[in-house]
Amino acid sequence: MPKKYHIKAQLMPPRFPPVPKYAMVEREGCLGCLECAKRECVYDVYKNRRFSPEHMVDSIDYLCKNCLRCIQGCKNQLITKMKNPDFEALGDEHWKPDQIASLWEQATTGKIPVSGAGYRGPFSGPGFDSMWTDMSEIVRPTRDGIHGREYIRTSADIGRKPAQLEFDSMGDLRSEPPPLVEIPVPFIFDKLPFGVLNGNVRAGFVRAAEIVGTLIVIPEEDLDWKLMARSENIIPLLRSGGTETGRLKELVTRSRMVELEDSPDVIERIAALKKLNPATVMVVRMATNKSVSGRVEELTRGGAEAVHLVADWQGNEPHEADPRFIKDVLREVHLNLINKALRDEVAIIASGGIAMAEHVAKSIISGADLVGMDLVLEVALECRVCKRCIRGLSCPVTIEAVDPEWAALRIRNLVCSWHSQLIEVLGAMGLREVRRLRGEVGRAMFYEDLEREAFGDVKLAPNAAYAR
Repeated sequence: MPKKYHIKAQLMPPRFPPVPKYAMVEREGCLGCLECAKRECVYDVYKNRRFSPEHMVDSIDYLCKNCLRCIQGCKNQLITKMKNPDFEALGDEHWKPDQIASLWEQATTGKIPVSGAGYRGPFSGPGFDSMWTDMSEIVRPTRDGIHGREYIRTSADIGRKPAQLEFDSMGDLRSEPPPLVEIPVPFIFDKLPFGVLNGNVRAGFVRAAEIVGTLIVIPEEDLDWKLMARSENIIPLLRSGGTETGRLKELVTRSRMVELEDSPDVIERIAALKKLNPATVMVVRMATNKSVSGRVEELTRGGAEAVHLVADWQGNEPHEADPRFIKDVLREVHLNLINKALRDEVAIIASGGIAMAEHVAKSIISGADLVGMDLVLEVALECRVCKRCIRGLSCPVTIEAVDPEWAALRIRNLVCSWHSQLIEVLGAMGLREVRRLRGEVGRAMFYEDLEREAFGDVKLAPNAAYAR
């Protein structure tokens, strides 16, 4: 049995105080008693209290574990808690404040986030929140999971699988197997939809990909030869209609995978680049849209070995009046390829809206082979998804000034946490490898399907009042 894939995390403190969810408020009127509730804090947050004058953040607000012991123990009831408006302003409807805070913690510690308060949010919602995964095997924690004895494989294959094998009269293999790239985790690092991306940040991303053994997509114009020293972990993204220059030939020759922007002549370009390096896996990158299913089928028949479907940062189809979410696009593409007996002819990569570890498993259940991490990499570097960079304003946490090694280790911790959570999900499902999860919709429930089965064509009027 091969050695288990393992990522060793280490504490990587943030450069700036995290935005706290709550703020501690103390009124005047201290009795001066000798049994102050602050001294009874089991987490010593009052003892270790610090104040950041630059960001006007009191460390007690983010160190507090919400046990409320000090609030209940203060004899004059001077200590209270209130919601922090700065925290509620983080992100948007998809990148929720609680998710961003959880990602910050994962990038700091590399551990699975556990809240003693439990989950208090809704059990259904838009996007991935309308999916529930099967946890029927969770009763076997001693065998499965990150502390289990059994081996759970999380590696992903990128490339074509041969439909059949040919052997000669002596039993030797005659058919030439297509090139295949195997990575130990079912996610790669994708280009950012927006955000700060200078030389320091990019170097940190590449270093992180090298540490965890995955790949990173970098546009051709952003590549320099310093980065290409780590060509084993880089996927060059080639522009559509590019010319076959000497530099491009060098990129293709040295790369295990190459991405090409979708274009009318992309199949011809793949054939030309294959002559330069037959061992390179060719990936076609395309934005999700209403006609994506037919286009993926056409590319698969034309020889594309992998297709990278890209949604916007919220997981929706870009530039569509009534956009679909990435999971619904994946289900359509996956089922169409199955119906045409083409599914194993191509690998599907999905990017856009992947904001939590559970989104990896849900994307694979919907039909992807692996996913692309994009904006979440910036969040690991303390990004607040405030979108100031889109408006040309300065970054509140100066991501452009990060140390590349610090950035790499923060992302390493995030990947470690996501990998552990994926193993926990697979163990709870009773699966031994992530490949078996692809398209396994029997391992999930979809709110839309359940609603259709329960109510059929019944339509409720908006804001309808129900009789008590």
